[in-house]
Amino acid sequence: MTQRVKLFGVEIDALRMTEAVRQIWRQMDSPEATTEYVVTPNVDHAVLLQGNSQLQAAYEQARWVLADGWPVVWASRLLGQPLPERVTGSDLVPAMFAAATEAKPLSVFLLGAAAGVAQRAAANIEQRWPHVTVSGVYSPPLGFEYDEAENDRIIEMINAAAPQLLIIGLGAPKQELWIARHRKRLKTKAAICAGATIDFLAGEKQRAPRWMQQVGLEWLHRMLVDPRRLVKRYVRDAVVFPTLVWREWLHVGAT
Repeated sequence: MTQRVKLFGVEIDALRMTEAVRQIWRQMDSPEATTEYVVTPNVDHAVLLQGNSQLQAAYEQARWVLADGWPVVWASRLLGQPLPERVTGSDLVPAMFAAATEAKPLSVFLLGAAAGVAQRAAANIEQRWPHVTVSGVYSPPLGFEYDEAENDRIIEMINAAAPQLLIIGLGAPKQELWIARHRKRLKTKAAICAGATIDFLAGEKQRAPRWMQQVGLEWLHRMLVDPRRLVKRYVRDAVVFPTLVWREWLHVGAT
């Protein structure tokens, strides 16, 4: 059984990328009927989880909880419960695609991103990874999560496409809450809550340069690219997250 590290009220799998890919593929090959899903906590997720019982429940139902943010990994090491590495949704999805072969192809469904973006992502995916087929895409309208008829239509659309893997790019916490609520009605084997990954695959947004990712500055790149949306969030996180780490430190010292 995979070792888990408890931080900020959530248990995080101590997995490297290669092992996470193997486990998700194993799930897709299994006869299990229930959709199992991946969440990838970063600093913002750690902050959102505090006092949000619905998001906490969605995390508890997740089969895999993988550390997306370097600050989360660094905090785990500081607190004596080291996670082996950062496993982001934006890296996990391409790694899943790269593991597909002629003998073991992969079918996926893309849920999320703005109108037209998922279609461009699908074209790029099939060109770059010839053993991956995009069996369907859909960009749901604003507020769709509150519309039962729309949610029924989305579930029917995904089940009709019969993908092995569902990529959900709705942003947090919407994507985690959506899959936790509807996973028992889905016929796909696995799902990844992947944030902006569909936008990245479409070329709609650019990820930070690799050196910024490696030194933990990807957040700065994203904030500079999209300041209107992200500055307020990152300021809040910069205030709250150190408090969470300090609280964990005190808890460790008391045990």
